Amino acid sequence: MVQPMIFPTIMCGGSGTHLWPLSRALTPKQFLSLVNETSMLQDTLLRLPNNCQEPIFICNEEHRFLLAEHVRQLNIDSGSILLEPEGRNTAPAIALAALAALDKDNDAVLLVLAADHVIENHKVFHQAIEKAMQAAEQNKLATFGIVPTNPETGYGYIQYNASENTEFCSVKKFVEKPDFNTAQSYLSSGEYLWNSGMFLFKASRYLEELDKYYPSILVQCKKAMAGVQKDLDFLRPEKAAFLDCDSESIDYAVMEKTDSAVVIPLDAGWSDVGSYSALSNVLEHDENNNVFKGDVIAQDTTNSYIHSQNKLIATIGIDNLVVIDTPDAVLVANKDKVQEVNKIVEQLKVQQRPEATLHREVYRPWGKYDSIDMGERFQVKHITVNPGAKLSVQMHHHRAEHWVVVSGTAKVTLDDKTALLSENQSTYIPIGVVHSLENPGKLPLEMIEVQSGSYLGEDDIVRFEDLYGRS
Repeated sequence: MVQPMIFPTIMCGGSGTHLWPLSRALTPKQFLSLVNETSMLQDTLLRLPNNCQEPIFICNEEHRFLLAEHVRQLNIDSGSILLEPEGRNTAPAIALAALAALDKDNDAVLLVLAADHVIENHKVFHQAIEKAMQAAEQNKLATFGIVPTNPETGYGYIQYNASENTEFCSVKKFVEKPDFNTAQSYLSSGEYLWNSGMFLFKASRYLEELDKYYPSILVQCKKAMAGVQKDLDFLRPEKAAFLDCDSESIDYAVMEKTDSAVVIPLDAGWSDVGSYSALSNVLEHDENNNVFKGDVIAQDTTNSYIHSQNKLIATIGIDNLVVIDTPDAVLVANKDKVQEVNKIVEQLKVQQRPEATLHREVYRPWGKYDSIDMGERFQVKHITVNPGAKLSVQMHHHRAEHWVVVSGTAKVTLDDKTALLSENQSTYIPIGVVHSLENPGKLPLEMIEVQSGSYLGEDDIVRFEDLYGRS
């Protein structure tokens, strides 16, 4: 018997505001190395079973090149990267993935996963997927319910028939995030699981149930995929059709209504890493229940999570704190209050401060830059250009630039003149000169750029040509 093809469907749209300042709008937590040396997205891909097909990614416009780079680093095929014009919650996103998978295989099975979860025991996870496959073969829609370890108020719950002695159990109901006393009663009953937001089902069955319970979403998603456009490694559903789609979760649109929902209890060291307390819990602690990342010296410090990115942090006599240092922001919070970090992010957005959106180090499709210093009429950047990559052909109305090559080789074009620059060589780009920068070598190009002028914003760029389709 031919086994159905499993298409991992990786949801990459989270913003991770509870993990600010490590997580920012343009570099959310799924692209960060929080637990080990690989990013959370990469961890999600690395724990997939061997019998999976190329993944289908659901991603927003701003993260597309970052996603593609993280996948490239693992030397795996990026599969299909579907770009949502705007987020419309999980029900439409999964519908897009289902339609894309059915284009590849009429019996396609979707394994829907978040890009930013931790699952420690891969063997148990794989066994749960096998059980879910048995459910999918019976046309069930399976979800993975996490065996609760405490009366958690931050998760939704699934009530299920715990007495059923089968590989998967029927769902009684989905319930919203409870208060503490209700969560305690759920835990005591043994009939409730945490709602993980992970699913497995036939793509065709999901679309059938979506058509039954929320047909307008399916109509708009079909229109959007009928007009899909390929752009480099990305697939762009037709924008107007998708924006006319209601924003709704898969739970509300389908899972809470269908009579085909089943759940597989999962006890595999799962966490959604939704706060610094949750992150601390999945990391190794010292004898004083501390977690230290980076350069930290601690005296009389207990029950704390301290993370330094680029400078020494010293602590004396503190307990139950979170201290996060990044090049442009420092967070100090009581562990009991870390769920309120998103309120800081909201204030930053209201004040239109860049710390809500950007890190000092910003990734681009050609590489990255780090804003080392900035004043009223100058800015200094450390620029890294990947081998074979090229910045857009552009000009500036308000700033001039000096480029100094630190290592590697730079191919520089100024108007109609092209030159190669090597280590310690430099060039000057006056205001209004059309220019481009390329790394023709096989090693990263490292440069220092000094900008000077009356306006230094990133929107003072007029692009004439761009390999990456940016306007």
